[in-house]
Amino acid sequence: MYSGKTEELIRRLRRAQIARQRVEIFKPIIDDRYAKDHIVSHSDLRIPSRSVKTAKEILRWAHEAQVIGIDEGQFLGPALLDVVERLARQGKRVIVAGLDQDYMGQPFEPMPQLLAIAEYITKTLAICMVCGSPANRTYRKVAKGGRVVVGGADLYEARCRRCYDLGRRAQAMAPIHEFTGETDARPQTPRRTAGARRKPSAPGRVRKQDR
Repeated sequence: MYSGKTEELIRRLRRAQIARQRVEIFKPIIDDRYAKDHIVSHSDLRIPSRSVKTAKEILRWAHEAQVIGIDEGQFLGPALLDVVERLARQGKRVIVAGLDQDYMGQPFEPMPQLLAIAEYITKTLAICMVCGSPANRTYRKVAKGGRVVVGGADLYEARCRRCYDLGRRAQAMAPIHEFTGETDARPQTPRRTAGARRKPSAPGRVRKQDR
C-alpha cells in the first residue's frame, strides 16, 4: 500500500486515451473510499471507472475495449484469473493493479497467479514510515482485525522488511485485549481497602499497637 500503484495505473490508461484507444476501467464495488465512479490515488489523481461486484461482470462491459484497467484486483477473487486470460486471448491489453501480499506478509490471491501469467510486471515500492527505506510490506498498526480492508490510512502503514518484522514482534509481546484495552494480561494484586479486616496475629505474639 502507498506505493503509487494506482497512480501508475492511471498514467498508463491516460496514455492509452491520448492514443485514441478505447479504454474501459474497473474496480471492485467495495472500494468507495473517495468516489464510487472513479479510481482515485492517495495523491488525488483520478479517472472515471465502473464498479463491479464480481470479476465476471468485466466481460459484460469490456467487449469493445482495446485497453482494460483494473484497480484493487486482489478484491475480485480467483475468478479474475480466468477473466484476464479470456480478455488477453481476444487481443486486448489488460492492466491490473493490486497488492501481492496482505498485512500478514502472505500471498494475496489472485495477484500471485496473475504475476505468473503476465507478460510484463512492474513492482512499485513505498517508503518505510519508520526508517525511510524502500518498503514492500503493509504493516497493520492494530493487532486485531480481518485480513485487510480498503484504504485505512489510520490502520496501515508502509514498512521495509526489517521494520515490519520489528513491529510484528512488538505486537506479539504486547497483545491488545479487545474489551479492556489493557496491554498486560498478568493478574494484579488487589489493594487493601479501608475497613478491611486484618489477618490475626499468630498465637503468643503481641503486636506493638496491642500492648
